[in-house]
Amino acid sequence: MINLTDSAVNAIKSAISSSTHPTGGLRVMIEAGGCNGFKYKMGLVEEPKPDDTVIDCDGLKVFVDNKSREHLIGTTIDFVMALESSGFTFHNPNATANCSCGKSFS
Repeated sequence: MINLTDSAVNAIKSAISSSTHPTGGLRVMIEAGGCNGFKYKMGLVEEPKPDDTVIDCDGLKVFVDNKSREHLIGTTIDFVMALESSGFTFHNPNATANCSCGKSFS
């Protein structure tokens, strides 16, 4: 359903290991808003919610809520290190248009 590149897995595992809060995995979700209608949100959380789909990506748990699932099917999340900016990128085959910021889509 969601794929994480090795670079993304390493960045998330590093964030988990340095977190001062108990962390059970990564929540990935879609919210209305952003430049193009929907925006991606991610964050470390302690445990999944009852209606979450739980995905194992190389030993890392990813939690996706039911509302976001249909928008994220087939999405690959990468972590890119660049001089101008570093961060997570989303390659979503369901997006018909993407904002130049890379964090929102329609």
